[in-house]
Amino acid sequence: MLKVLKSIIAASFLLASLAFVFQQEPADSKSAKVRTVVIDAGHGGKDPGTRGRKIKEKDVALSVALELGRKIKEATPEVKVLYTRSTDVFIELGERSAFANRNNADLFISIHCNATPRSRSVHGTETFVMGLHKTEGNLEVARRENSVILQETNYKQKYKGFDPNSPLAHIMLANYQSAFISSSLRLADLIEKKFQSVSDRESRGVKQAGFLVLWRCAMPSVLIETGFLSTPDEEDYLASEDGQVEVAESIHQAFMAYKKDMDR
Repeated sequence: MLKVLKSIIAASFLLASLAFVFQQEPADSKSAKVRTVVIDAGHGGKDPGTRGRKIKEKDVALSVALELGRKIKEATPEVKVLYTRSTDVFIELGERSAFANRNNADLFISIHCNATPRSRSVHGTETFVMGLHKTEGNLEVARRENSVILQETNYKQKYKGFDPNSPLAHIMLANYQSAFISSSLRLADLIEKKFQSVSDRESRGVKQAGFLVLWRCAMPSVLIETGFLSTPDEEDYLASEDGQVEVAESIHQAFMAYKKDMDR
C-alpha cells in the first residue's frame, strides 16, 4: 500500500512539474483561423520507428507528410506549411512541438504507422488526440511512440523524470486537460471519416492517449496512425506510392473541411 501511495505522489509531482515547464497558451489568445500548419513526420534518422518486412515507419511518415504538405500548398496557397523534418533526420520530441509553438502554428499534424506483435491481420487507421487512456491498447501505442525520448541525450532532465516505460506516468500525463481538445477532436473525427469515404479504409476510430509530442503543443493537434506495418497487406499498401498519395489525400480533405469550419 505504501509503495502504491509513493508511486501516486511521485506521479502527481511529475505532472505538476511538467505543467509548470510546458504551460499551454490559452485557447482564446489565438484566432481560430488556420493560417499556419505544421506537419510532423514521425521518427527519422537513428529512430526508424516500427518496421514491416520491407519498410520502416520513418520513411512512410515522411513520404505522406511531404505529399500532404504539397496538396495543402496547391489547394490553399495562403496557408503556410511547415515541416518538423523534410529529410531523414532525427528530431527530438520536445523540439517538434517547440517548433510548432515558435512558429505560432494553428494546427499540428503528426504522421505515424502502427504495429502490434499480437496479430498479423489487424487493419485500420487510428487518430489520436491528447487525453485519457481508454484501453490498454491506447496505452501501448503511447508507450511505443513516447519511447523515442530514450534516444535523446539527458532525457530524464529534459522531461523531468518522465519514464516512458511506466504506465502510471502515462496515465498521469494524460490526465492533463488540453485547452484545445475540442478542436483536436473535431479534426480527428474528420480524418477518420475521410479515411473511410476517400480511400475505403477501415477506421479504428478517434482515440485518446498521453503523447508527449501532442501534450506540449499550444494549438489543436492530432497524431495519425496510418495503418499497421505488422500486417503484410497493409504494409504493401503503405509502402506503395498510390497508397501514400491516397492516405495524404484523405488527410488533406479532412484538413480542408476543418479549415472551412474554423475560418467560418
